[in-house]
Amino acid sequence: MSDEEHHFESKADAGASKTYPQQAGTIRKNGYIVIKGRPCKVVEVSTSKTGKHGHAKCHFVGIDIFTAKKLEDIVPSSHNCDVPHVNRTDYQLIDISEDGFVSLLTENGSTKDDLRLPTDDNLLTQIKDGFAEGKDLVVSVMSAMGEEQINALKDIGPKN
Repeated sequence: MSDEEHHFESKADAGASKTYPQQAGTIRKNGYIVIKGRPCKVVEVSTSKTGKHGHAKCHFVGIDIFTAKKLEDIVPSSHNCDVPHVNRTDYQLIDISEDGFVSLLTENGSTKDDLRLPTDDNLLTQIKDGFAEGKDLVVSVMSAMGEEQINALKDIGPKN
């Protein structure tokens, strides 16, 4: 054996912890799946019969959870698909800055200032109007595969 020490530096991010494998045949409607590198909510699943030499195939139709684009994929049902780890967290809205970022209060009392206002016009006006009226607002933040976005709003009453 040699006395040399080997140092390995990892410069690539494989994204391994952002998803987990699941057999395509076990993924159901309203579940999540990665299609073309994007985290999607499954809105339709159909399974075709096996051919003469082949696998049964699953046809997935999913809606990207951040951009709301419709994506499709066909996978043999015995193969594994990537399923994103999707987390939903509620934060209290503290402030909205002029440049479109929001300031949120986390569970442990610190602030989170790296989120933009949502691109959905309906939700955006609800947040801005509610904040302007001085209401206490709680926003739901969906996070998956290193992306985060505000996707829902709750009004918990007027500020004291």
